[in-house]
Amino acid sequence: MASRQSRQQSTVKLDSLNRKILTLIQYNADITNTDLAEQVGLSPAACSKRVSNLRQAGLLVGFHAEVDLNRMCEHVLAYVEFTLHTNDPATRQRFSAAINELPEFMDCLRLSGDVDYISFTCCRDVKALNQLCDTMASDTSLGIKKINTRIIVERAKWFLGYPIDRLKWLQESDGNG
Repeated sequence: MASRQSRQQSTVKLDSLNRKILTLIQYNADITNTDLAEQVGLSPAACSKRVSNLRQAGLLVGFHAEVDLNRMCEHVLAYVEFTLHTNDPATRQRFSAAINELPEFMDCLRLSGDVDYISFTCCRDVKALNQLCDTMASDTSLGIKKINTRIIVERAKWFLGYPIDRLKWLQESDGNG
């Protein structure tokens, strides 16, 4: 699958119907086209065409399923913070490339402030988490100065999508694009 940056993107107007489609699909990716069409007030054919256009425009970049890890397997979730010795582009590039190779690091964000990166991580147990961090720390080419691990003890709320219906859209068109 192509990366998000390398996908060829066409343009599509973010009219009120397309914004509603994006919002609904984000919260329920397995919604049927018939149900989606009904909720946005379109025919199934028109709705399907809009969804296809949104994909071609690169606004729908993937679909994911949430699984219940607690019912399936033993695991530990953690946020791992990385502070680098230097924050130059070459170091950041090496660090990003390395973390992208390890599936246990499911999400990684570059931050401002005293921590350079934070990653959402899932491992089979604390020992595996420690080994993963040790592997990263021992690779001197990554320039890691400090790793801080924060094990998640309770899930109070989980990411279920962006609040896009409450954000300012880049296009405020109400055309039929």
